[in-house]
Amino acid sequence: MMSAHKIIIAIDGFSSCGKSTLAKELSTKLGYNYIDSGAMYRAITLYFLRNQVNFSDPMKVLDAIANIHLSFVFNEQYLRSDIHLNDEDVEPYIRDMIVSEKVSEVAAIREVRSFAVAQQKRMGRKKGIVMDGRDIGTAVFPDAELKIFMTADPEVRVMRRFKEMYAANPHITIDEVRHNLELRDYIDSNREESPLRHADDAILLDNSGLTRDEQLEIVLEWVKERTPQTPKGAYS
Repeated sequence: MMSAHKIIIAIDGFSSCGKSTLAKELSTKLGYNYIDSGAMYRAITLYFLRNQVNFSDPMKVLDAIANIHLSFVFNEQYLRSDIHLNDEDVEPYIRDMIVSEKVSEVAAIREVRSFAVAQQKRMGRKKGIVMDGRDIGTAVFPDAELKIFMTADPEVRVMRRFKEMYAANPHITIDEVRHNLELRDYIDSNREESPLRHADDAILLDNSGLTRDEQLEIVLEWVKERTPQTPKGAYS
């Protein structure tokens, strides 16, 4: 049983803090739509790489964006929503290291962010969504009823990302992953357009020592506090 009063849940934070995992679990538990903003930027990056778009040329970027159509399509095999780029399911490709190395650079481009944020705002008009990213609570949904800023110990994040990437690329090294995360943190936090920052009204969630179940239980309590119409036992 779910509350009739739906809200927007904005989750921001550093790479490999488990933002997407939490967002997916929340959306399933609450019956909300999950929007993976990171997948959107990764899909755009993939398009740029495939088409050798010059990131430093605003006109080339605008021309490329005009040819990009993004959508989320439910994958019945894996019970998830996959990002589609111009009607192609690109979920298997957007986590490659070559995309990971460039996504923060692409996401920092003003024209790219304007394009993505406009789509994200449109997706949130009816509320009842969970969205994770870098600027969801600050730029995309500054009026979200629940904002969460996630963090974790840097070495915990490195090992999480290493385990994730090793399954697809057994030749990856921990040092490569650490370097990639450090670079992404720097770019995300120092870019001119919508940098990663902790919104004043966001709740800090350090999940270094939390299990997924513990984390979910904590956040569901926060959701209940912001949805007064929620019936007792709705999310149990």
